[in-house]
Amino acid sequence: MSQDLRQASTPARSESGLHEKGLPKGTVGVLGLVVIGISCIAPAYTLTAGLGATVAEVGTSLPAILLAGFLPMLLVALGYRELNSAMPDSGTSFTWATRAFGPMIGWMGGWGLIAATVIVLSNLAAVAVDFFYILLAQLTGQDWIAELTTNLWINIPTTLVFIAVAAWISYRGMNATKVFQYVLVGFQVAVLLLFAIMALTSNQPNDPTPITWQMFNPAGIDTFSAFAAGISLSIFVFWGWDVTLTMNEETTDPKKVPGRGATWTVLVIIALYLAVSLGVIYWAGVGTTGLGAGNPENQESIFAVLSGPIMGPLAMLMSLAILSSSAASLQSTMVSPARTLLAMGYYKALPSSFAKISARFMSPSVATFAAAAAAAGFYVITRLLSENALWDTITALGLMICFYYGLTALACVWYFRGELFDNARNFFCKFLAPLIGGIVLLVMFFATAIESMNPEYGSGSEIGGVGMVFILGVGVLLLGVAIMLWMRLRNPAFFRGETIRTRKLLK
Repeated sequence: MSQDLRQASTPARSESGLHEKGLPKGTVGVLGLVVIGISCIAPAYTLTAGLGATVAEVGTSLPAILLAGFLPMLLVALGYRELNSAMPDSGTSFTWATRAFGPMIGWMGGWGLIAATVIVLSNLAAVAVDFFYILLAQLTGQDWIAELTTNLWINIPTTLVFIAVAAWISYRGMNATKVFQYVLVGFQVAVLLLFAIMALTSNQPNDPTPITWQMFNPAGIDTFSAFAAGISLSIFVFWGWDVTLTMNEETTDPKKVPGRGATWTVLVIIALYLAVSLGVIYWAGVGTTGLGAGNPENQESIFAVLSGPIMGPLAMLMSLAILSSSAASLQSTMVSPARTLLAMGYYKALPSSFAKISARFMSPSVATFAAAAAAAGFYVITRLLSENALWDTITALGLMICFYYGLTALACVWYFRGELFDNARNFFCKFLAPLIGGIVLLVMFFATAIESMNPEYGSGSEIGGVGMVFILGVGVLLLGVAIMLWMRLRNPAFFRGETIRTRKLLK
C-alpha cells in the first residue's frame, strides 16, 4: 500500500456540508487537548521572553495587563467554540471564514494562521537550541559550551535537527504526540509552580513588593500607549490555544470536546501566568537595575536571571523546563499549520498534494513536512541575513495573530447572524463575546501596524525610514495575497465556491 493516500472520491460529508479528510477519529479527549494546547502556548518559553518586556511597559500592573489580554482571548475562544460545534473541520479559521465571508477572506484567514505558526516554529527551535547548549554547559560545568549557540555553523544545523525531529513526531500521529507532550508539559508546569512558590515564600527577596489589589486594576496603568503595548505583549503570551480546534476531526466528540479543550486551556494558562507574575513582582520588584524585573538587561530571558537566586541548586530545573517547553511547543505547534494546510489542499485552495494522508500513521504527510521545511527555510534565511531580522519578524507575529483571531471571531457573528437573538446563550456566545473580542483584536492589529512603522519599534532596523517590523509583518500578509491570486488563476474551483459552500447556499 502507498505510504500516502489521497482522499476517496466520495468522502463522508458532515451535516455542515464539509468533509472528513481521513484523520483518525476518537484519539484525543479533553485532557489530551488541554495538554497539547498548553504545550503550544509554551508557558515557560513565553514567560521567560515576555515577562520582562511587559513589566518594562506596565510595572506592577503586570497582573492587570495579563487579565486584560486574557479577556479578548476568552471572548474569541467562545466564538471559536460555537463555530467548531457547527462546523468541526481541521481548517478552522480558513474553513469558517470561507463559509462566513467567502473564499478570498477565508483564504487569508488560513494564511494568517499558517504564517504565524511557521514563523514561531523557527523561533521555538532557536530558543530550544539556545537552552540545549546552556543546559549542557550547566551539566558539565564547561561554560564555553553555552557559547556554541552563537556559532552559526553549529547553531543552524542543530536547529534544523530540532525541527526535523519535531516534524517526525508530529507525522507519527496523535498517539505519539500525546505521550511526548504529557511528559514535557507536566514537567514545565511543575517547575513554573515551584518557581512561583519559592519566590512568594522567600525569606530574602531582592526587592520585596507587597501584593495589592491595585495590581489587578487596568486603570492603574499610566498611559494608553503603555496599556496598548502591554496588551499586545499579553496577547502574544496567550497565543496558541486554538491548536486544540485544528484537531477537532480527531477528537472523541468533534462538536463538544475541542471547545471544552480550548476553554480549559486558556483558564489553566491565566492561573499559571498570574501565579508566576506575582512571584516575580514580589521577589524581584520592577526596578530597572540589578535583579529588578524592569531591568532591560534581564528582558531577553527573565528566568535565566532570576532562577538561580530564587531556586538555588534547583535552577537547573528551570533551564531544563524552558528547553522542554520550547521542544514540546515546537512539536505541538507543528500540528496546527499541518492541519490547516491539509484542509486548504483538500478544498483545493492550495495544491491538492497537501491533502495527502499517511496510510500508516493517518496524519498529514506532505502538509507536516511542508510546514517544517518552511520553518527551517525561514530560520536559515533570516539568521544568515541578520539576527535582528529574525527577532523583528517575531515581533511582527502579533500582527498576524490579531488578524486571523479577529477575523475568525467576526466570522462567528456573521455566520450565525440569523439566530443571534433567539435566546440569551446565542446573544452572548455567538454575538456579544466574539464581536467584542474580534473588534479588540482587529483594533490592535491596525494600532500595532501604525506604531510599527516607526523604526524604534522592535530592533530599530529600517528601510527608507519605515520600521522593519512593519515591513516584515505587512510583507508576509502581502505574500499571502500574491499566492492567493496565483492559486485563483491556476485552480479557480475553490474561489468559485465549488469546494466549500457558503451557509447561504446550503440553506
